[in-house]
Amino acid sequence: MTIRIVRLGSPRAAGEGLRIGTVRRPPRGVAKARYAAENWYDAWLPELAPGEKAVKLGQKAQSENGWQAFARKYRAEMRTPAAARPLYLLAALAWPP
Repeated sequence: MTIRIVRLGSPRAAGEGLRIGTVRRPPRGVAKARYAAENWYDAWLPELAPGEKAVKLGQKAQSENGWQAFARKYRAEMRTPAAARPLYLLAALAWPP
């Protein structure tokens, strides 16, 4: 299974498959029943979204050093048990049998 990163709400590619939303908060003003139909996501895993502090680092990153600070913070968050469990599940599902 190929994993791609796409922008929320972008048109789906042919044969794209399941979209997993990794945002902390669902899109405002969109009914839950419309998430998949409007190309937001099919399943929601907020445990894989960067935390508030990491998001702020990423938003204010203006250089490679700033982006690397965001990446370090986000990777550290992904090593916590709450994030690692769904990551291991996705890795197992993506691995060819």
